[in-house]
Amino acid sequence: MVNVGYHTAKIQGKANRHIYKAALNQIVSFPIKATQKIPISVYALSCERDLPEQVASIRSFIRHVGIPKTFTVISDGSYTESSCNLLRRIHPCVEVIPLTKMLRADLPQCVWDYAQLHPMGKKLSALMSIPVNGATIYTDSDILFFPGGLDLVGVSSSDDKYSRYLPDCSISLDQRLIYNDSEKLNPVNGGFILFKQELDWSFAIERLANLQEPPIYFTEQTIVHLTIHHNHGVPLCSHKYVLSVEDQFIYLDKLAKKEISLRHYVSDVRHKFWLSVGK
Repeated sequence: MVNVGYHTAKIQGKANRHIYKAALNQIVSFPIKATQKIPISVYALSCERDLPEQVASIRSFIRHVGIPKTFTVISDGSYTESSCNLLRRIHPCVEVIPLTKMLRADLPQCVWDYAQLHPMGKKLSALMSIPVNGATIYTDSDILFFPGGLDLVGVSSSDDKYSRYLPDCSISLDQRLIYNDSEKLNPVNGGFILFKQELDWSFAIERLANLQEPPIYFTEQTIVHLTIHHNHGVPLCSHKYVLSVEDQFIYLDKLAKKEISLRHYVSDVRHKFWLSVGK
């Protein structure tokens, strides 16, 4: 039996994205109703393909969380100059820099090699190079922020130094880097991280260096997972910071409520991103 709701949502999501993409030049000129400045630096790694998502994500952050010190879009190298200028027009806090200009010179060779081999290696190199001077957020471009995003301001200003992570809804790990079943517990999603201090990556990077076969898509997330837990990271409330695919096969985006802080629209529910833009 055909799931009409699911297929209708996918068709509508595709159509909404097409309309949004066509109107990007006008959308970035619309003023964002936000006045609260927040002591947080934000970074996002993205590419030309994801320009519409990146624009929508930035606008939702400023609208619902506040105006960060900077919102830095890290280009993987594919953004055109016109797209970079378009992103900067969203708000004065937005800057765009190429990945090659922000990478730390002292990254381990295994990370450089991974970055040359796979896009997720580029993401790992970016995460390890983000300067953490006070509360610092990394966010993927397929994340929308909602009115409950003000919660982030409180979490980021807490006195403790423990980074916060987005709990994953499944165990999506490179099993070759897992040495004990207990290390699979409390899976971390690498799409959103609130850094409270610089992380010690050495524990997980040693495993990457010892890997005999080429790293794969989930190698990056596994390195993040191991590193966050090694540094005593604290999970964000999964009711406010949402990563779930439980509504994948229905029409509505039933999790996009004003009370939540954000939703990460992973591939299974990516179409719902475009049903919830502007909420």
